[in-house]
Amino acid sequence: MGLLTEGTPLTWEETKNLAQHVREHGIIQFINIYRKLKERKGDVLKWGDEIEYVIVKFKDETKEAKVSLRAEDLLSILNKKEQDDPDGVKSLWRPEFAAYMIEGTPGKPYGGTLAHFNVVESNMKMRRKEASELLKPDESIMSITNFPRLGCPNFTDPPTKPSPEGDGSKSLFFPDEAVFSGHPRFMNLVRNIRKRRGEQVAINLPIFRDKNTKIPVDDSHKIRKAAKPDCVYLDAMGFGMGCCCLQLTFQACNIEEARVLYDQLTPLSPIMLAFTAASPAYRGFLTDVDCRWNVISGSVDCRTEEERGLKPLKENKFVIKKSRYDSIDSYLSAQGEKYNDIEILYNEEDYRKLRDNGIDHLLAQHIAHLFIRDTVSLFSEKINQNDEEDTDHFENIQSTNWQTMRFKPPPPHSTIGWRVEFRACEAQVTDFENAAIVCFIVLVTRVILSYQLNFLIPISKVDENLQNAQKRNACKEQKFWFRKDITTDVSPPEANRCCAGASCEPKDCDLVGLMTVNEVINGKPGVFPGLIPLVNSYLNGMDVDADTHCTIQQYLKFIQKRASGEILTAASFIRKFVTEHPDYKHDSVVSDIINYDLLKRLKDIEEGTKPCPELLGGTTMSKTKENIPHALKNDY
Repeated sequence: MGLLTEGTPLTWEETKNLAQHVREHGIIQFINIYRKLKERKGDVLKWGDEIEYVIVKFKDETKEAKVSLRAEDLLSILNKKEQDDPDGVKSLWRPEFAAYMIEGTPGKPYGGTLAHFNVVESNMKMRRKEASELLKPDESIMSITNFPRLGCPNFTDPPTKPSPEGDGSKSLFFPDEAVFSGHPRFMNLVRNIRKRRGEQVAINLPIFRDKNTKIPVDDSHKIRKAAKPDCVYLDAMGFGMGCCCLQLTFQACNIEEARVLYDQLTPLSPIMLAFTAASPAYRGFLTDVDCRWNVISGSVDCRTEEERGLKPLKENKFVIKKSRYDSIDSYLSAQGEKYNDIEILYNEEDYRKLRDNGIDHLLAQHIAHLFIRDTVSLFSEKINQNDEEDTDHFENIQSTNWQTMRFKPPPPHSTIGWRVEFRACEAQVTDFENAAIVCFIVLVTRVILSYQLNFLIPISKVDENLQNAQKRNACKEQKFWFRKDITTDVSPPEANRCCAGASCEPKDCDLVGLMTVNEVINGKPGVFPGLIPLVNSYLNGMDVDADTHCTIQQYLKFIQKRASGEILTAASFIRKFVTEHPDYKHDSVVSDIINYDLLKRLKDIEEGTKPCPELLGGTTMSKTKENIPHALKNDY
């Protein structure tokens, strides 16, 4: 979720008065980071994943499933292990927004050798086992993107009730007790985002219309003017930040390589969002979307009516087209500059200060654009800082611009280098799926850099793709803008051979074409070689041991099958399960019994007790500790 700062949170009124102070010092802190570290070189590839989990309680006697508000209990034990043996832990655990969520990462980042692909799934399984050992017999830790009945009456254990007249979420559906209480930042964000906006956050998801679906969906539109009668109305930060995702961070060898990766991965974000689609149900209803992205974007949209263009500008400076959680607005590399085809808002004074301190146009523009946002969470102990040593004011703004990609400077006094974070993917049901996706994206980054490829398309088309990626069954049915000719003047012969016959005519080389996810990943004859063939071409030139080769090919086979539609996305599987359930009334409602049976089925799939060819295609494998290369056993 971002930076966790210890201390006493300030009210919105106090925070608002200090917003300019945070911006000014945040800009200075970035300038100081850049001056010190712009020449840093020679860092090796390191990478790691983050998976968020939901703690689910199954009430077998009543056939109900609830979210269990025990994250703080689990984290107190998991974090103690880290404190007692910081160098020996094989996983790290952190709080997330909701009291039913925890986030797990590897204890150490993975390295640049292909053998590390053998430990990813094993480490994920170990993480899940470590957390599961702390659960009660009727609880399970599940890597589901969204709990389908989040916000329904009595969806938590212990039972809680929303407080529409309270001081927190003021939600009709989401109780304040469901927000993680072990750190004050989360509830402070809830209050301050709502107060800055001047009203409740509001998300309206179009209902999936079945033959017995009722319109209006419920009575929300009678209570709140923002609610639309033919939509599922969500009114709290918890509906978005209470979702889970799969994220991946890469360390680059230097700042320039980080900028290239940031740019080149950006057009892949919508493709992987559609590919990992896993959340079609919200507040007990099937919706007509498959992904969480716009939900979470709307859940932290703190723009005022002026900033949303609903009123003339008076108190605010800009009309801002996007939430602070959305797609990126500009590329950072010199190669990407000509594809920055949307207006980029920034404070001219901040931009000029960055430029005057030796920061180039593209990076200065990027940072100044992030800093059009106010801080929405500030702690009294962190107001006055040493800008030569501290970076909290910079990170305060940086870490609350939640975008598809994040460009991350090295932390102060750290061995960590320049990094990029890939943030679009939804959490998958099984460790196998999550590991396959992580390893695939890592391999794609290696192909991009080794083959000197160019995936860049206009930013406006990336935005269009991101909206299409969330539509129902987008992985199979939607088409996405993607670059047709991806080789460059410096691409090696093996890249040109792989792409032979799949390039466009010279006059069209800067143009993009519409492709399905299948065509992007598996290839489109005469148009695009496909990411999987590119990865295999790259691997053919590497010295890969038999065990690693087997692991990678299992993962790539899964990627191929899902992209082709041979196996389902989690969203399509969930939608199919609900609509075929004997208790389903063709009314778009995910009842308690349907929700219980669905989550039990997903739990069985995750544990491997019942095969699921529809979702996994028979490609799963189990990487046990015995499979891990000897040199890596102690770390993973």
